[in-house]
Amino acid sequence: MSSDVVNSPDDTHDQGLKSKKLSWGKLRRMDSLDMESGTVHGRSYHGSKDTKDWSVILHLAFQSLGIVYGDIGTSPLYVYASTFTDGVKHNDDILGVLSIIFYTLTLIPLFKYVLTVLKATDNGDGGTFALYSLICRYAKVGLIPSQQAEDREVSNFRLELPSKRLQMASKLKSKLEKSNFAKLFLLFATMLGTSMVIGDGVLTPCISVLSAVGGIKEVTDSMTQDRIVWISVGILVCLFMVQRFGTDKVGYSFAPIICVWFALISGIGVYNFIKFDPTVVKAINPKYIIDYFRRNKKEAWISLGGAVLSVTGTEALFADVGHFTVRSIQISMCAVTYPALVLAYTGQASFLRKHHQDVGDLFFKSIPHGLYWPMFVVAVSAAIIASQAMISGTFSIIQQSLSLGCFPRVKIMHTSTKYEGQVYIPEVNYLLMLACVGVTAGFKTTTKIGNAYVFVGVGIAVVFVMTLTSLFLVLVMIMIWKTHILLVISYVVVIGSIELLYLSSVLYKFDQGGYLPLAFALVLMTIMYVWNDVYRRKYYYDLDHKISPEVVKELVVSTNFSRIPGLAIFYSELVHGIPPIFKHYMENVPALHSVLVFVSIKSLPISKVPVEERFLFRRVDPNDIYVFRCVVRYGYTDVRFEEEPFERLLVERLKEFIRGEIMMTVTLTHNSGDIVSGELQDGLINGENESKESKQIDEKRCQQDVKKDIEVIDRAAQVGVVHLIGETEVMADKGSKFGKRVLINVGYNILKKNLRQAEKVFDIPHKRILKVGMIYEL
Repeated sequence: MSSDVVNSPDDTHDQGLKSKKLSWGKLRRMDSLDMESGTVHGRSYHGSKDTKDWSVILHLAFQSLGIVYGDIGTSPLYVYASTFTDGVKHNDDILGVLSIIFYTLTLIPLFKYVLTVLKATDNGDGGTFALYSLICRYAKVGLIPSQQAEDREVSNFRLELPSKRLQMASKLKSKLEKSNFAKLFLLFATMLGTSMVIGDGVLTPCISVLSAVGGIKEVTDSMTQDRIVWISVGILVCLFMVQRFGTDKVGYSFAPIICVWFALISGIGVYNFIKFDPTVVKAINPKYIIDYFRRNKKEAWISLGGAVLSVTGTEALFADVGHFTVRSIQISMCAVTYPALVLAYTGQASFLRKHHQDVGDLFFKSIPHGLYWPMFVVAVSAAIIASQAMISGTFSIIQQSLSLGCFPRVKIMHTSTKYEGQVYIPEVNYLLMLACVGVTAGFKTTTKIGNAYVFVGVGIAVVFVMTLTSLFLVLVMIMIWKTHILLVISYVVVIGSIELLYLSSVLYKFDQGGYLPLAFALVLMTIMYVWNDVYRRKYYYDLDHKISPEVVKELVVSTNFSRIPGLAIFYSELVHGIPPIFKHYMENVPALHSVLVFVSIKSLPISKVPVEERFLFRRVDPNDIYVFRCVVRYGYTDVRFEEEPFERLLVERLKEFIRGEIMMTVTLTHNSGDIVSGELQDGLINGENESKESKQIDEKRCQQDVKKDIEVIDRAAQVGVVHLIGETEVMADKGSKFGKRVLINVGYNILKKNLRQAEKVFDIPHKRILKVGMIYEL
C-alpha cells in the first residue's frame, strides 16, 4: 500500500471489470484513509455558532454589546473634535460632516459588514484569516502542499455553492492557482490585515481611556495631564488582568454598562436635537457633503481622517463574530448600536450649530448639567470596555494564524463550555498590556500632540484593514458566491471608492502618527513571516527526504532491530509520508516498540473539524508489523488535545479503524464473489449459491483477526505509551545568502527558544517523552 498517494473515491471507477447491475467502484480495494473519512455523511457541526434557539441568540446579542461595540460605541467622544481640528469655519460645515458620518456608518458597519461581510464567515468564524481560509478551500492557493482528497470529505470543509457556474469564477480561480505571486500576495495581505488589527488593538485603549478620563478637567483644574495618564494606565492594567475570566463572564459584566451608555448618548442626542437645532435632519441629504467639499476643498479631504474614526472597531465586529453568532451580531447592531450612534451624532451636531467654540470638548460640553457626573462615570466605564472589542478580536485572530502556521506557538485556553470560539491567550494578553501601557505613558508630557498621534494611527489602521477586507470579499464574491458581475462592480465602485478616499486622507497625515500602527504591524509581520517561512522550508525538507513504506518495512523486520513491548507515538507535521527523523532515530536506537503510530498534526483551512472526523489511519504493510500512519486534523479554532487525554482518544480511534478495516475487507471479498458468480450465470445468479459455511468461516476468521489485533494494541498501551518528538535544530545551509542566514539562524531560532516547546503545546506528560535530535540544513 503506497504511503504517498491518497486515492480519491473515483480514482478507479472506470477500471477493470464492469457489471451490468453493479459498478466496479463497489469492488475496488479502497484506501484505508478513504474508508475512515467516509464514515460521516454530511453532518453539519457548528455548535452554538449555527444555533436557531432564539433564547441563545438573544443572550449572545446581549453579550455582544459588552464585547463588540465598546470601540465603535465610544467614538462620539472624539469624532467631531478630530474632524474640526481648526475649528468650525461655516455653520453648514457641521451638516456636511454629519452627513459624512451618517452615510459612513450606514455603508461601512451596517451594509458592508453586518449585511454582507458576515455572510462570508467560515463556519461562524470571522476575520481576515477566515476569508483567507475560504479562498484556500476553494482554490489551491496555500503555500504548503499538505492537501489530501479526504479533506473535502470533512462535513465543515464543503462549501455550499450556487448551482450556476460562471466562467469568470473559473478563470479567476485558475489564475490564482497558477500564480506564485498571487499566492504570496494573498498570504502577505492576510498577515498585514491581521497585524493592523492587532496594532489597532494597542492604540484603541489609549485613545478611548485617555479621552474619557480627560473629561474630568471640565469640572476641576487640579487634574493634571500626568494624573490623567497614570489613572489611564491603572485602568488599562485592570482591564487586561480580568481577561483570564473569559469573554462569557466579561461580556455579561460589560453589557449592562454599554446598554446604559447607548441609552444615555441617544437620549442626550434627542434632547440636544430638540432643544438646539432640529433642522440638522437636513443632513440626510448628501448634497451637504458636496457643498462641504466645495467650500473647504483640500481641508475637507484631510478632515475625512477624523470622520473615519466614527467606524473604529468595525473590523473587530467581524473578528469577534466567532465568540457569538452572525444573527446575534446583526440583531444587536441593527436594534441598538446603529440607532443610538445616529441619534448621538445628530444631537452633537445640533448643539455644535449653536456653540462653535466648544468643538474641542464637544462631548462633555453637550451633556446637560445635571447629568455630567453620571455621564462621566459611564463614559469612563464605556471607554474601558471599548478596548475589549479589540482584545477579544486579537485573541481570535492569533488563534487562527497559529493554526495555519503563521504565528509561533502560544497557549490557547477555551474560557466557556457553553459557547465555542471564546478563547484567551495569556502571552498575547500580557504583551498587549505592556504595549498599551507603553504608548499611554509615552504621551505623558505631550497632551495635544500625543492624542493627535494616536488618532491618526487608529485611523490608518482602521482604513487599511477595511480595504484589505474588501479585497478578499471581492474574491469571495466572484469565486465562491458566484455573484453577478454588476453587483460586484457596484460594490467596488461604492464601497471601494469610499474606502480608498478615506485611505488617501489618513495616509496624508502619515508623519503625524501614521507610523505608529505601521510600526506595530511591521514588528508583527516580521514575526509572522519569519515563522511561516521557516515552517514551509522545514515541511518541504521533510517532503523531499521522506521515507518510503518499503524502507520502513525493511527496518522493522530487520534482524538488527528488536521489538520491545509498548506503544510509540511519533509526531511530525509531514502529511504525505514518514519523516526523515525516523531513520535518524533508528540509526541511533536499534529498537522499536511493538506498536508504532506515526502521527501527523494537520491544520485544515476551516474553523472546526468534528471529533469523529478528526482521525485518519492507514496501516503500513505487512499487517503483522503493527505500524500505522495517522493524520490528526484540526480546524483553526479547535483547541488541541483538550477534549480528553490525546493518547487515550488515539488508541480508541485506532481500534475502531482496525475493526472497520478488517470487516470492510471481508465485505468487499463477498461482494466481489457475488458479482463474478452472477456474471458467470448471465445475471441470473446473484451470489446466492455461495455456501453459508464459507461466509461463516470468513466472518469467524475476521473476528479472530480483530480480536488478535486489538489485544496487541491493548497490551502495548497497558505496558506504556512513549511520545517521540523531534528536537530539531534549524540552520541555513552552507553557501546561503546573508539574508537567509539572518532569517533562519537568528530570527527563527530566537523565536523558537523563547516560545513554548512542542510537548507543552501537545500537553504530553514529561516522564513519557523521548526527544530525537536532528539538524535541518535549509
